[in-house]
Amino acid sequence: MTTDPSFSIPAHPQRRFPHGSGVEYEGGTEFRLIPEQEQATPDLAETVVDILAAGPYRYGDFHDLPMPLWLVRDEETTDVFRVAVRDGTVRLHVLPTTESDGLQRFFERLCETGEGGSWAVQRHVDGQ
Repeated sequence: MTTDPSFSIPAHPQRRFPHGSGVEYEGGTEFRLIPEQEQATPDLAETVVDILAAGPYRYGDFHDLPMPLWLVRDEETTDVFRVAVRDGTVRLHVLPTTESDGLQRFFERLCETGEGGSWAVQRHVDGQ
């Protein structure tokens, strides 16, 4: 398990605004936080909600999706990113202006909960 992961961001997504269909992102970076002890999606989602509610986050969830998903702003670092819970992992999705500090702080808070034991971090880069 990774104890001091790097949250360096090699690629930010490019934002597009196709006519009549909102916003789309091309490319980018995602960090998958994988608990040492397997957890069900509802349990992981509850842990994420507890972290967000404890602050320093401003956040909103997306209600009509088949997985828990939040748009998050860390008020200390001013970083904005998406957090999703899927397939037994917590996923941090980098947005065009996201920096590493906010991702690192979220990970530290997740580790402080004691839920899931230690956590591994896998970085996935699209568009390269």
